[in-house]
Amino acid sequence: MHDALLQHIEKFISLEPSEIDTLESCLQLSKVKKKEHVLQEGQTCNTLYFIVKGCMRQYIINSKGTEQTLQFGIENWWITDYLSYHNHTPSHFYIQAVENCEVIAIEKPTLESIFIEIPKLERYFRVVSQKSFGAAQMRIKFLFTMSAEERYHHINNLFPEFVQRVPQYMLASYLDFSAEFMSKIRAGKV
Repeated sequence: MHDALLQHIEKFISLEPSEIDTLESCLQLSKVKKKEHVLQEGQTCNTLYFIVKGCMRQYIINSKGTEQTLQFGIENWWITDYLSYHNHTPSHFYIQAVENCEVIAIEKPTLESIFIEIPKLERYFRVVSQKSFGAAQMRIKFLFTMSAEERYHHINNLFPEFVQRVPQYMLASYLDFSAEFMSKIRAGKV
């Protein structure tokens, strides 16, 4: 049940059998139904979510009342509102299941106690958060330097199966253009 997470952790650090037992005793797999929210704007985020199966997204609702997707998370990816989690402040974001998902949700007090028992797990989470931060920096770069069409082709070349997997209006909002523009690009009219 927790194999996906343990395999992911073992890519970065090696755990002793006793440490694996300790970790497993703290983990629970939960199901999140498609369109269900695990976080809404205004709530304080106390949980990290490791996606075992499915796809989730983090989004905002802008001043026009339109959803804008900031991040997707798929299998073997962590998703949370790091700022709300760290500062214990109300979130500015929504986190929602795009598909039916299986996740391992780790509450902050649980994680803090795991770190005391297994200090090297801090290294794993540091590497994961650095990779996540790096991905966010690249996303900002693409938004500033590429045309809408270039952004679409870039993500389509890197993650073609993902582009087929998520609703087009969500992908359009992630790439920062309209669903209508997405239709034109896909039809080859741009």
